Order: sequence, then C-alpha cells, then structure tokens
Amino acid sequence: KKEAVYPSKAYENFEAAHLALFQYIEGFYNRKRIHSSINYLTPNQMEELAMQA
Repeated sequence: KKEAVYPSKAYENFEAAHLALFQYIEGFYNRKRIHSSINYLTPNQMEELAMQA
C-alpha cells in the first residue's frame, strides 16, 4: 500500500504543516536540488558561478 512506501506525517496544526513545507521548499528544493534549466546545477552552484564572473 501507499502508506507503507510513503509514510505520512500528521501535523499538529496548520502552522506546523506550513512551516515544514516552507523548510522543504526553501531548504532543499530551491537551494540544493539540481535544476535542468540551469544546466543541472544547484541554485547555490549557479549563484557562485555568477559571482565569479
């Protein structure tokens, strides 16, 4: 079942869920995850290259 493969976490309230989502997006997705639109670099790597130029 899906629950065995992807265990879901129950959040105490909306604010806790909102904070967890924000931390995932800003902490991983937007900063560490590679993106095909920037030549498979992470946004942090792309920013470093731009600063060196």
